[in-house]
Amino acid sequence: MNKVATITLSFWIMKICATTLGETAGDLFSMTLKIGYGLSSMILISLFFISLFAQLKSKKFHPLLYWTVILTTSTAGTTMSDFMDRTLGLGYATGSLILISCLIFILIIWKFSEKTLSVNHIETTRQEFFYWLAILFSNTLGTAFGDFLADNSGLGFLGGAALVGSFLGFMVLAHYFTHINQVLLFWIAFVLTRPFGATFGDLLTKPIEKGGFNFGTTGSSAVLAVLLITMMVYAHQKNIRQLAIKI
Repeated sequence: MNKVATITLSFWIMKICATTLGETAGDLFSMTLKIGYGLSSMILISLFFISLFAQLKSKKFHPLLYWTVILTTSTAGTTMSDFMDRTLGLGYATGSLILISCLIFILIIWKFSEKTLSVNHIETTRQEFFYWLAILFSNTLGTAFGDFLADNSGLGFLGGAALVGSFLGFMVLAHYFTHINQVLLFWIAFVLTRPFGATFGDLLTKPIEKGGFNFGTTGSSAVLAVLLITMMVYAHQKNIRQLAIKI
């Protein structure tokens, strides 16, 4: 039985909400609550492994569990990236290079092991493990890239979000009007939604004098959590209706 979400417009909206919430929630732990990047990474990575274990042990697709894992990869990715870039002092460029190398290595091993990189049908535990590992590193990579755009590119939070949003627009056009491999487009889009979420999250939380909207990490996280839960309920009810029609 397929254990992952169907790739639809709702999927991408929820993915952006989850990654943006991951950015704001990660900052809430590390900065607002002053836990620090190292300890925050340990806490959030532990939550990721707990949710991942539950997901791997489940026998069918559970929307709430699936999106919980997506969210924990996003929050863990935020603190992991900050720990690499700031605490270890690697910087955005070096950190991104390491993460890109790790992601490519995971995809290569996945391809050679399973003979496919399909994200539409994940049916075995090994396939699912590769799937979630790739998601974790793509979210961490996206955080580093998004922070680079916001802090070092001169574009600011809004400019960084607009640039990545335009890249995502090109991916949509490529999906509908080209013959580029759909799996490749998925992973490119998946990586790009993370920096979009990161820059958009910074836009929501940072002070006005720094180019943000000054909603704060707590307020932004609460709003995004409500939006994500609402979308999950909508998608779940839609799946139920579609199954009822088929029956």
